[in-house]
Formats: sequence, structure tokens, C-alpha cells
Amino acid sequence: MPIYLYWGEDDFALQNAVVKLRKSVLDPHWASFNYDKISADQPDAILQALNQAMTPPFGMGQRLVWLIDTNIGQHCPEQVLAELERTLPFLPETSVLLLTSRNKPDERLKATKLLKKSAQICEFALIPPWKTDQIIQRVKQAAQEAGVKLMPDAMELLAQSVGNDTRLLNSELKKLQLYSWNQPKALEVETVAKLVTANTQNSLQLAGAIIQGDAAKALVLVADLINRNEPALRIVATLIGQFRTWLWVKLMTQEGVRDEKEIAKAAEVANPKRIYFLQQEIRSLNVTQLSESLPILLDLEVSLKQGAEPIATLQTKAIELCQLYK
Repeated sequence: MPIYLYWGEDDFALQNAVVKLRKSVLDPHWASFNYDKISADQPDAILQALNQAMTPPFGMGQRLVWLIDTNIGQHCPEQVLAELERTLPFLPETSVLLLTSRNKPDERLKATKLLKKSAQICEFALIPPWKTDQIIQRVKQAAQEAGVKLMPDAMELLAQSVGNDTRLLNSELKKLQLYSWNQPKALEVETVAKLVTANTQNSLQLAGAIIQGDAAKALVLVADLINRNEPALRIVATLIGQFRTWLWVKLMTQEGVRDEKEIAKAAEVANPKRIYFLQQEIRSLNVTQLSESLPILLDLEVSLKQGAEPIATLQTKAIELCQLYK
């Protein structure tokens, strides 16, 4: 039966999947008659979606019913569950029911167990910023799909620049695609550095200013990032990932580990050759400084998620962090 559940925080990738599904299901000439978008905050939204899905399509193609931002995977009243059990097995092949949510379905719920039996479930989770190997792999795959040839160091720079932001990755690849049109050679790192927006790189510069105890530079970088419309939570995610990596490298080095591959594996660094440079960056630092930085960053993340003013909060915490490295 044609039922889909898309979930995850990667809104851009999820929306792209919705567009592909819509194109595959709907006849463009009859789309306005056979396409229903139902917001989950409407009264009886799930029942509306089920009723529409049971309705035969008008004209050619199939009917697509999209229930947006549903919490059915987190909370499902008994009467709604009963309606799902009664209706889902009998949805016509001419209809497609799509459910989307940012939140992971609760495996303990009966509704989730029912959907696992009835629906195709696709996850669109963001890659954690510190899992650079996965981000590089994702960038490599996206570049191949876009027909953009990149040298390995250019690929790594692009991954560092866009982080786990698939929307930004798509935008930057379109830019590189236009630049490299009809060019057989792979793009060099110098070219990518000139063309790509490097907000993530600037966030890494902010991390560098912090461990140097340079509060003035840190404040300027915070203001610059915010002025470039870089989301505050993304800045924090980059900082947490970088300090986490530094802490692992410092711990492993202090324990006498010399194998760069072993350190890279523990620190989740994709390229073991980076370990030497990371060790040089934190040569004068100690484990206590790095470990005390993470609670401050986590407190910063919580404050921002609770609605604190971004630039003032970031600058206050940046100064606090710089004090650790004075």
C-alpha cells in the first residue's frame, strides 16, 4: 500500500524527497485536483487525511495526500489509532498518503508499530557536525550527482565550509557547477576557496581565537558570522565539534598514542594526516582547559534554544571561554 513516513531535522533533504515523490505520483495536468496538503494543527487533521486518501483521483494519475508535521509517532489517541487500523489496510492503490515529521517515531507506540508494517519509513537526520568523514562522504556523493569534479583537498574544504547543511551544500554545488561547466579538469582547492561561502571556516577561526585567548578577535568573528546570517546554533555546533576533536586528540596524545590513524579514529577525523596539525594547534593547551570548555558551550547551546539573544549570548560566552586560555 502506498504509504510513506518521512522524518528528520534535515528539512532541505526531506523537502527534496517530497518533491520527487510528488512528481512521480501526480499527473501535472490534474495535480490541482489530486494534491492535498493538510497541516497537522488543523482539527481532526489525521481523519481528514485518511478521508482524502480514500477518495479516488480525478482524471489521470494518482492522488497524493500530505499530512505535514504530524506528531502521530509521538502521541496517538486511541480513537485515532482505531481509525488508522481500520483505514490503512484498505487505502486504494490510486492514492499515496505521505506523513512528515521532524521527530523520530517512538518505537513503543502502537501507531509507530502499525506504520512500520504499513509504510515505507525514510529518515532525514542531520549528520552530527563532528562526524567529518560522513559529511565528506555526503559531499562526495552530492558532487557526483551534480556532475562537479573536485580534487580531494577541494572536497574536504567544501565539506568544512558547508558542514551538515544540505541546503548550503546544494547552493554551493550549483555555483561550482556553473563555474566548471564544460571543464574536464577537477576543481582545485584554491578555486573552491574563492567561490564557496566559508561560514563554517569562520566558525573554526572563532574556535582558534578562543584557544589563543584573543577576546577582541573572537568578538569581531561572532559579529561577522551573525552579519553573514549564519545561524547561532550552527556556530555553536561547529565549536562543540571542534573542541570535542581537540579534546580527543589531546587525551590520546597525552596517553602516549603515536599512531595517527588510531587517534583519527577515536577523534572521528576523516583524514589521519590532519592529526599532526591538530596536535600543533593545541600543543600549548592542557586537557583541563579543553574539558572545561565543553560545559560552557553546552550551556550556550541551551541558552540559545531557550530564546536568548544570539549575538550578545555568543559574545558573552566567547569572552568566558577566552578567559580559560589566558
